[in-house]
Amino acid sequence: MNTLSFSPRRLILALVAAGALGGTGAGLVMNHQAHASALGAVPAAQTPIVATPGATLPSFAQITAQNGPAVVNISVTGTSRASAGGSDDGDDEEGQPTAHQRQMPQMDPNDPFYEFFRQFGIPGAAMQAPRNVPTHGQGSGFIISPDGLVLTNAHVVKGASEVIVKLTDRREFRAKVLGSDPKTDVAVLKIGAKDLPTVRLGSTRDLQVGEWVLAIGSPFGFENSVTAGVVSAKGRSLPDDSLVPFIQTDVAVNPGNSGGPLFNARGEVVGINSQIYSRSGGYQGVSFSIPIELAAKIKDQIVATGKVRHAQLGVAVQEVNQAFAESFQLDKPEGALVASVSKGSPADKAGLEPGDVIRQVDGQPIVASGDLPAWVGQAQPGQQARLSVWRHGKPVELTATLGDASDKAAKQASSEDAVGKGQLGLSLRQLDPQERREAGVTEGLVIEQARGPAAAAGVQPGDVLLAINGVPAKDITQVRAAMAKAGKSVALLIERNGDKIFVPVRLG
Repeated sequence: MNTLSFSPRRLILALVAAGALGGTGAGLVMNHQAHASALGAVPAAQTPIVATPGATLPSFAQITAQNGPAVVNISVTGTSRASAGGSDDGDDEEGQPTAHQRQMPQMDPNDPFYEFFRQFGIPGAAMQAPRNVPTHGQGSGFIISPDGLVLTNAHVVKGASEVIVKLTDRREFRAKVLGSDPKTDVAVLKIGAKDLPTVRLGSTRDLQVGEWVLAIGSPFGFENSVTAGVVSAKGRSLPDDSLVPFIQTDVAVNPGNSGGPLFNARGEVVGINSQIYSRSGGYQGVSFSIPIELAAKIKDQIVATGKVRHAQLGVAVQEVNQAFAESFQLDKPEGALVASVSKGSPADKAGLEPGDVIRQVDGQPIVASGDLPAWVGQAQPGQQARLSVWRHGKPVELTATLGDASDKAAKQASSEDAVGKGQLGLSLRQLDPQERREAGVTEGLVIEQARGPAAAAGVQPGDVLLAINGVPAKDITQVRAAMAKAGKSVALLIERNGDKIFVPVRLG
């Protein structure tokens, strides 16, 4: 995942990082109904699409003319600690430069040849101690009040010593960063001007998948560039512990678009362009924007107090896949599986237990595990949350009073998908008192060997088996009893290196 603020050096690094992204190629798919329709034979069950009378494409030119003057270019200057070889952490334990750090020419890190000299240095040159080097970046933003409030991304202004906001009329203002929130990637700036053009804020509530949207920003520094596309999905949770239910679009955004507005067909801002998925560091068809309602909430807190507070539940959660759904007797693989509960946390006080599957919060469905931290992160400390939980094959209703995330943030656990068939394939023994103390558990069984389905699922020797399908694994007899009731898969709760995670194991 690549954020979108721009500087030449950051772009080079983004290109390198993008090569690590996995994934498979997509093929062209046509279903039989679409094929039949193309031949003129529309199946009876298929409802034809009827065009709305008078409906036309939105006027992108009009939206741009009305809102372009309120979209700004943001230039950022800062410093970073770098060694003579360009490394931020090249000192040895004594604080001296290591042997590979050799002196390089005094040059701007944004110079095209900077990376070459950083990588290879100058043979035979003397070593030099680390020093502060200037850094530069660019992003976008938009004016939301005539007296100079500007919204942008937190990562655009991260570490900035100077922020310059440039308007379309070529005026430039030094901006003050009123506050930023890395958890949602929202920042608020203030410039000293009056009677400024502003954008209109809209709502994502009525925003539909497939609806036209438009972005204005400064990709690669090209100010007030306009791109358009459609909404690809709403409420998208990304695998980075983000608290944001992103709007996914196919609008072309690139480094430098960060912090710019996403407009609906009525010319209202519905999001802040924030991230992209890319193997190249540039646009490849998948872009993500922060919903404007969330950004507005963060802005209000920053303007009022200069900081942002997020709520906290106190659980580690992971995805519910088909194997987990079968193990826990769920009708479908949805929800947030509770892997662990922090002692003394709001979740602990509410009675949540490892193995619970949270399916709703205040009536809002939790489909993917990321939906839970996104909901909690937007709530306020002290707010009550009604939790609909699936426990031991039955629904349970709980109420939690949310805590403050600044105390201890909830984390998201992970596990490998289970593969393989056959018996469980574990050799187990009781924990001795010292092992219990070291693992921080009061009960469980040490896994001495893992074979077959358990090994294929990622279970390792040395793991501590705590429960099977929510039933505590206190001794071998309980394990055998749990396995006797198991279906095609089981969910193992294990402790590994101080973390508790569920691992799904398919048995057949």
